[in-house]
Amino acid sequence: MNPIVSIIMGSTSDMPIMEKAAKFFDEMEIPFELVALSAHRTPAAVEEFAHTAKERGIKVIIAGAGMAAALPGVIAASTTLPVIGVPIKGSVLDGVDALYSILQMPPGIPVATVAINGALNAAILALQMLALSDPQLAAKNEAYKANLKQKIEKANADLKEIHYTFKTN
Repeated sequence: MNPIVSIIMGSTSDMPIMEKAAKFFDEMEIPFELVALSAHRTPAAVEEFAHTAKERGIKVIIAGAGMAAALPGVIAASTTLPVIGVPIKGSVLDGVDALYSILQMPPGIPVATVAINGALNAAILALQMLALSDPQLAAKNEAYKANLKQKIEKANADLKEIHYTFKTN
């Protein structure tokens, strides 16, 4: 099956963060691709990737980058597809530099941005986008959200079973 989501990262050193998105898509049976390209080291390849993504069947791009974090913006400037940026913690500024770089896009070049190291939320957001036009993915999204609710309800039930005895001296 051809990928409909692209997970792109500036370096394979970003894989421990970005694999959270890959694992989520695998669980949801959403076909995806993993790509490592650098906006600074391979700019022509990044532009080619962005220009051809739509014709290759990609519907959403998740782009993770650290430090200067140009990758999501460069991709967004070169495609009409939605781009979700994942700022990656990797410098002395703990990812805040990447967060600001991805957030501060000029008008007309939007990049949806999740939390630092938030690749899982990026994948969930991509699922929600895709679910707007795909009833099967909409059902998977509903089931995922229901499962989150059940986990919290169970956690609260478990907390009610904890009892403390307070002693005074």
